[in-house]
Amino acid sequence: MTDVTLLSAHAAYRDDIGDLVTRRPVPGPGLEQIGAFLFLNHHGPQTYGANNRGLPFGPHPHRGFETVTFILEGSLAHTDSAGHESIIRAGGVQWMTAGRGIVHAEVSPAEFKRDGGPMEILQLWVNLPAALKMRAPRYVGLQADAFPALTTGEGATLHLVSGSFAGHAGPIESLTGVFLCWAELAPGATLTFDGLAGRDLFLYAVRGSVKVGDRALPNWHLASLSAGDTLTLHADEPTLILFGHAAPIDEPVVAHGPFVMNTVEEIRQAYADYQRGTFGVAEIVAG
Repeated sequence: MTDVTLLSAHAAYRDDIGDLVTRRPVPGPGLEQIGAFLFLNHHGPQTYGANNRGLPFGPHPHRGFETVTFILEGSLAHTDSAGHESIIRAGGVQWMTAGRGIVHAEVSPAEFKRDGGPMEILQLWVNLPAALKMRAPRYVGLQADAFPALTTGEGATLHLVSGSFAGHAGPIESLTGVFLCWAELAPGATLTFDGLAGRDLFLYAVRGSVKVGDRALPNWHLASLSAGDTLTLHADEPTLILFGHAAPIDEPVVAHGPFVMNTVEEIRQAYADYQRGTFGVAEIVAG
């Protein structure tokens, strides 16, 4: 058994979208992706006043990958061209498989725009292998109470989204066996993950700072981790992390705008298909 070590920490760079505070650790300078994990936007934390414009993500297309959206604070209204519609609130998660093509909108519901409040959202893009890039779109949106909140006895609470941990299974079944969770660590807490050999590892410090061995991963930093079987995390302050692992996808990655495929020609075809209207239409949720 070998321990996973922290090789380097990559700061999220600030890239606000209008009045939406946005930090992006990947892709960024010197870091194109973390294996199957392609992209992370960290929106907030911030507080919106009353009569705000809300989130700016009106209808837009995707093909060839999955989006996993963690609503830490606030709420998010989703609608898409496959007919899915939901409003997910704090602690909930949306998992959307774009597959062969989907148009979706991610906006604030009417009550949030009217009343305002705190907002913090993470959106992670996860790659799909070529064999699944053109499958039918899929969407799962679940509220906070659907996710097991597992206390470790070492001062940590793990919110399990997909995969298994300590004999428990997450409520969302990943097409490719991706494990995803977010975890809260109290000062002095320890949290251990095992069975990681041969997996792509994704660790982001959302709040606070976490240690891997004797090296710290500060707030708003993404880890580059060594190969190994076991990852042990320790917190000296209140900390929230996003952690995942996935089987490597040993295929070319060609990403352009909202599409992630294997070749440039497939990207051109995605744009052509979208412009012809084959992805359908998504209406914005009213509230």
